[in-house]
Amino acid sequence: MPAKQVLIIYYSQTGQLADIVNVFSKPLKTESINLEIVRINTHHNFDFPWTSEKFFNAMPESVLNIPSELESYSLKQEKYDLIIFAYQPWFLSPSIPANSLLSDPKFQKVLNGTPVITLIGARNMWLNSQEKIKEKLKTLNANLVGNVVLIDRHQNNISAFTILHWMLGGKKDRYLGFFPLPGISQKDIAASESFGSLLLPHIESGNWDGLQDKFIEVGAVEVKDDLMFIEHRAGRLFSIWANLAYGKKNRCTILIFYKYYLLIALFIVAPIVLIVNNLLFKHFFIKQVNRKKQYYLSIN
Repeated sequence: MPAKQVLIIYYSQTGQLADIVNVFSKPLKTESINLEIVRINTHHNFDFPWTSEKFFNAMPESVLNIPSELESYSLKQEKYDLIIFAYQPWFLSPSIPANSLLSDPKFQKVLNGTPVITLIGARNMWLNSQEKIKEKLKTLNANLVGNVVLIDRHQNNISAFTILHWMLGGKKDRYLGFFPLPGISQKDIAASESFGSLLLPHIESGNWDGLQDKFIEVGAVEVKDDLMFIEHRAGRLFSIWANLAYGKKNRCTILIFYKYYLLIALFIVAPIVLIVNNLLFKHFFIKQVNRKKQYYLSIN
């Protein structure tokens, strides 16, 4: 039986997603699989660490799915048995490099009719970005067969503090000496190897039935009620801000207002709204919440 052709393709700014890809793919390096791993880049270099100005300047294009030109990359095959598309959300949307790849004709050609697994490395919110990815894959006639998500598991505000420390300072160490390490834990990254092991027999058989259920069962993807509640509302507001700023002469001024809006919303408004929702409303909508969770866990 000929070896299965598997492509893993991704962009990594900090190196964290590269670590995830490397660990997740370990079980796939077998004689039965011809594994090709491709790291892409954009012509516009998103330097790390970010400056505050450059970070917020990426918001409109991220949210509105405006692609950027890619650097040249090569693919060894014209057709693959599986494509693993690893990406990171920016501003609750696919990162600009990820969206640019999905807009690239060469990549679109190999996606056509091909099974796809999404491998997400996120701070903690990924639902909106995955909905955009699912819609794009559907229009490209790709077949989403699985989704694996790794996140920073710390409390939302604590995670935001530590990510800002890492993102703007470039050091993945403890903020103020006592905050937890930023990003996805090494323990969770190491655990992603087991998700690759779970995937292996499905690649070899070409049968994807039940794969996502297995991913859900072992915790390869989880949906948290509070984060789902926040993200639903934030996604709509981000879209308003993106449209206000994109293509406008006063873009820089608008983005300054957006920065302070985001900080106030994240650290002050969201915790209050969550407390009110959990105390007064959430228990009336348990069935609806559970239905939404099951939807996001699935690949439908």
